[in-house]
Amino acid sequence: MSITASLETTESPGTHPAEESLDLRKLAMWVFLSSEVIFFTALIATFLVYQNRSVSGPGQELLNIPLTSLNTFILIISSLTMVLSLNAAIKDEQRSMKLWLLATIILGTAFLSVQGYEYLKLWQEGLTPTVNLFGSAFYTLTGFHGTHVFVGVIILLGVLLKALLGGFGSKHYLPIELAGLYWHFVDLVWILIFTLVYLI
Repeated sequence: MSITASLETTESPGTHPAEESLDLRKLAMWVFLSSEVIFFTALIATFLVYQNRSVSGPGQELLNIPLTSLNTFILIISSLTMVLSLNAAIKDEQRSMKLWLLATIILGTAFLSVQGYEYLKLWQEGLTPTVNLFGSAFYTLTGFHGTHVFVGVIILLGVLLKALLGGFGSKHYLPIELAGLYWHFVDLVWILIFTLVYLI
């Protein structure tokens, strides 16, 4: 049994037996994230293979590195706000927990908005998913990641709703922790994608 589960059992003698399954839920999240690593590894490998095989048309030179650097910074800051939200939940600081959750959602939405703007500009300049192999690999990889960010925002909205209803506190914050694991994973994957796709 983990330290977290042990603390909850020690602090709450009357804890419901279901609380003992906390470790299983955390394990399930790690197993899920491990499977996602496989998917992203395959997509990144595919991109690296095809990025220089474009027969003709626009390619990597159209990517807006300053804009995407800003977007990367936004996502990194969202990881910080996610940590602060969990920390506030552990300390039973309800108002801070909700505000930091909301901040994470706003930052995640901002990331998606900037990515949508980037896609629009690239399409206007002729880089579409079907123009060449680079376009196909680029949109598949970044789009798959963007979908994960969108799912993360939806999950965080659900967590925030439960938080607003008083569902979390110092003795029950696992859903925030699990959402945080997912969010940090998505952030780390983007840093890798940004480095390989935009900078190298």
